[in-house]
Amino acid sequence: MGDITLLTGATGFVGSAVARALIARGHRLRVLVRAASDRRNLAGLDCEEVIGDLADSASLARAVAGCRFLVHVAADYRIWVPDPAAMLLANVAGTEALMRAAAAAGVERIVYCSSVAALGLTGDGSPADEMTPVAPAAIVGVYKRSKYEAEQAVRRMVRTEGLQAVIVNPAAPIGPRDIKPTPTGRMIADAAAGRMPAYIETGLCVVHVDDVAEGHVLALERGRIGEGYILGGENLTLGALLGLVAEVTGRRAPKVKLPIAALWPVALACEGLARVAGIEPLVTRDHLRMARKLMFFSSAKAIAELGFRPRPARDAVADAVAWFRGQAAA
Repeated sequence: MGDITLLTGATGFVGSAVARALIARGHRLRVLVRAASDRRNLAGLDCEEVIGDLADSASLARAVAGCRFLVHVAADYRIWVPDPAAMLLANVAGTEALMRAAAAAGVERIVYCSSVAALGLTGDGSPADEMTPVAPAAIVGVYKRSKYEAEQAVRRMVRTEGLQAVIVNPAAPIGPRDIKPTPTGRMIADAAAGRMPAYIETGLCVVHVDDVAEGHVLALERGRIGEGYILGGENLTLGALLGLVAEVTGRRAPKVKLPIAALWPVALACEGLARVAGIEPLVTRDHLRMARKLMFFSSAKAIAELGFRPRPARDAVADAVAWFRGQAAA
């Protein structure tokens, strides 16, 4: 057995932070990348590239060969997709195929990056934890459904096949190298540039992407097989988060809160335009459904068991704003 650690998703936002954290800990890193992937987030990193895809089982077998550890971060993360089947294929079937390839190759330990999207929410808005019940019928949107189903598949394989996997559930990461950007990152960038005159009030758990990455490494080192760990930071209303952006940038925070009901026709129109024009909609019905719930989470388990120590949300906002501004000036 070799001492190689395979990382998927390394070209992405969270994955590139995980890559840096693993390298800093002395891991000999191999990354699975698609031929057409944007390599900017890998620039300057000491890692071996293997070309492949979650839909290509032969490439997965090549990627895991000789590996001691696997950290699976790759996922299709979009709130709206024209073809839900493609997202389910990547996030659920792709995860199952990779887990089976890793088990067949004798990989010693796996960290699977799920999401708080796969977890339940409380009825009163108090922070949910790893034990909060999930109502599968109430899951909003294909992304959340795909992450729930993928996590359940990993848990099933741990129980029935002896898969040596630990699960982490990142909250809403922000910070540098958000090249796409993620929906949360886009909101931060828009607010920092003064492009957000109004907002829909909701709540989210904000965490620095580098803390999420550290949480992955801690889970690899200390996590209990079959257990899940929320990797979150501060629970903030969206208004409070936008207030932090205003503090960091010196801009005025948006004051206009838009009622969800009034935006329903706008969401329908945006989705219709997206289907015709092939662009991503500005707002969708799933956005509005999700905004009705405060997505607050507790990281107490990760703090107690892994030694996870997230920094203040203001620091994450400052680093995200600095990175987005650097990109705009480049």
